[in-house]
Amino acid sequence: MRVSVIGCGHLGIPHAAAMAELGHQVIGIDVDQTKVDRLNAGECPIYETGLPELLATHTASGRLRFTTDIREAADFAELHFIGVGTPIDADGRSYDTGQVFGAIRQLAPHLDQPCTIVGKSTITVGTTSQVTALAQRLAPAGNAVDVVWNPEFLREGHAVQDTLRPDRIIAGVATTEGEKAIRAVYAPILDAGVPIFVTDFQTAELAKGAANTFLGLKISYINAVADMCEAAGGDVSQIVDILGIDPRIGSGGMRPGLGYGGGCLPKDVRAFTASARQLGATQAADLLRAAEKINESRTDAAMNLITRALPGRPLKNARVTVWGAAFKPGTNDVRESPALALAHALQQAGAHITVHDPQAVATALIRNPELDYANDLPSSLRGADLVVLATEWPDYQHAEPQTLVGLPATPLLVDCRTTLDPAPWRTAGWTVHQLGRPAK
Repeated sequence: MRVSVIGCGHLGIPHAAAMAELGHQVIGIDVDQTKVDRLNAGECPIYETGLPELLATHTASGRLRFTTDIREAADFAELHFIGVGTPIDADGRSYDTGQVFGAIRQLAPHLDQPCTIVGKSTITVGTTSQVTALAQRLAPAGNAVDVVWNPEFLREGHAVQDTLRPDRIIAGVATTEGEKAIRAVYAPILDAGVPIFVTDFQTAELAKGAANTFLGLKISYINAVADMCEAAGGDVSQIVDILGIDPRIGSGGMRPGLGYGGGCLPKDVRAFTASARQLGATQAADLLRAAEKINESRTDAAMNLITRALPGRPLKNARVTVWGAAFKPGTNDVRESPALALAHALQQAGAHITVHDPQAVATALIRNPELDYANDLPSSLRGADLVVLATEWPDYQHAEPQTLVGLPATPLLVDCRTTLDPAPWRTAGWTVHQLGRPAK
């Protein structure tokens, strides 16, 4: 098929490259000419595992190209993916869908042939019907323009894999033509056995918020249990294993630590909570708000753990190395990064901060220029009194503690992601503190 992807960010670029990988002819549209030029040269402006290679392959093959001209996309494509951003609105609770409606207002007047618009952006329930009405009113083709809402369930750091081999495909449709179009564009994926759920608009809109909010609830729940372990002297990692063996629960997503961040979970939990309240489901809203409050408390919980790791020594003037700037491994996205929030809190307490990250130093420097950064692991440790692990990059998990130098004679590690095996670190002379676990 000939497809367009409107919006070239953390969603649009992986989706465009993946559609080319499936064999489609793809044109990506973005308003930033500099970004478009880089993309056409095969240069990836974001980091996602496997994405630079896929982008370079298909810009070179001719299957994938980028432009700022939306008329060119309208003339070229028979199916248009909308992958623009829907950040949290000024009220802090709902989605700002201005970019979605802006994309429709730019695209629809050029649609003079039957086609399908497929929305992927995360939206509030009720938006798809409004988008459909606007597109059909503005398009010369009128009701021959179908709208399908196809929410993405990408994990940042795994966006390519999750696009090509998703757990499921959701399609909110209003016509049989819309369903046929979505089945055609995803045919290779569906042929491989991936299940598709064909729903009405409202179910598709609610599905994304429900999924991400459940993940937020799960993370907040295990962090609440970690707080109990801190108070009682229990081991939250063993509790995760005990709970996770129950097939009704599972251990996936139950990683106690600094909580969730990034461009999806924080805004989706907020917006889903607001939707519950607007729909009159007040008990659901209260439950979801409780999960938010637990997540918001994670920086304070980490600060308390760090303070206990330095008994009798103030944080003021301490030299602290923070490992991790991205909100999670596999990406350079630092939006709502718990790691940077913790680094900022440590700096406000008077500590001297050096941040290292395998991929996100450049993006973190733009958002937090007040922090110092190190480009490699050894230099990040130079003169440090304490190391704080704030993101689960494999680089840190696979580090050999006995080879790390530059620390005082009694090196301290505070693992705020509860992700390391403390045994080799203890053997190498380190003292390891982890959230919800006894010090080792």
